[in-house]
Amino acid sequence: MTTVPLPTDGTRWRCTLCGNLTRFDVTRSSKVVEYVHLDLAGEPSVEERDVVSETIESVRCRWCNAVDQIELVDRPGAAS
Repeated sequence: MTTVPLPTDGTRWRCTLCGNLTRFDVTRSSKVVEYVHLDLAGEPSVEERDVVSETIESVRCRWCNAVDQIELVDRPGAAS
């Protein structure tokens, strides 16, 4: 499994094959702790969510369907 780099405040994803900067399908695994409140009818709602760990498994470009062909590039106007 390839490690997909996470974007930062100064970077963003870019598809290396087609140049897409805006549309991606992200598959991730998360371990979370949630505070779930059930109303009197039994309908649940999540009131608090704490992400314990999260791993991005793959990123697919929505334009060309390339899988894990992602690089990090500078965001426009980001202080380097």
